[in-house]
Amino acid sequence: MLLYDYFRSSAAYRVRIALALKGVAYARRHVMLLEDQQRSPEHLARNPQGFVPALEAEGRVLTQSLAIIDWLDARYPDPRLIPADPDARAEALAQTMVIGADIHPLNNLRVMRWLKNEGGLDEARRDAWTRHWIAQGFAALEAMAGNGLYLGGDAPGIADCFLVPQMFNARRFGAPLDAFPKLVAADAAACALPAFAEAHPNRVAP
Repeated sequence: MLLYDYFRSSAAYRVRIALALKGVAYARRHVMLLEDQQRSPEHLARNPQGFVPALEAEGRVLTQSLAIIDWLDARYPDPRLIPADPDARAEALAQTMVIGADIHPLNNLRVMRWLKNEGGLDEARRDAWTRHWIAQGFAALEAMAGNGLYLGGDAPGIADCFLVPQMFNARRFGAPLDAFPKLVAADAAACALPAFAEAHPNRVAP
C-alpha cells in the first residue's frame, strides 16, 4: 500500500490518522505541493484532480480522503471509524462534512493562491479569510458535538480524523479557539493517542 502524501495537507493527514488507528502498514511518497508536483502528468494520471492524498491499494488508486477512509473501514473494519448504526453514521458524517465540505475547501492551497494572485489579497487579509471560515464552521461543529471524550464519542472516529488536522490548521493561522471548548478537548484527547501522534505533520515532514 502506497500513500501519495504531503505532510501539511489536511486531507492526507486524515488518511494517515485512519491508517495508524487501524494499524495498516503502508509506504509514503511525498508530493511537494509548493513545487506543484501535484500538477505533474504523472500525478494527474494518478489523480485527475491533482490533489493529495492518493492511495495505491490492491491494484487500484483511491482518492478523496472521505472515500479512502470509507474504503479502509470496509476493508479493515477493526476499529470502525464510521458507525454501522444508521443514526450514528449520519451524525458522524454530518460532523465530518462540516470540516471536509464547508471549512477546508475555502482554506486550501489553491484557494489561497487564487486570493493572492487573482483577488489581490495580502497575507494578512488571506489569514483573516481563513480564520473567518474556520470560526463559522467550528461554531456549528461545537453545537453539534456530544459529550463524549472524542468528537466521535467514547472512541475516536472519522470525525476526529477530520477534526485534528483542522485544529492544526486553525492554530497555524492563529484562529481563536476559546469559544470551542468541546472541540479543544476532543482534539487534546485524540492527540494524546499514539496513532494521532504518529500521523502528525512534524513526524512525517520530508
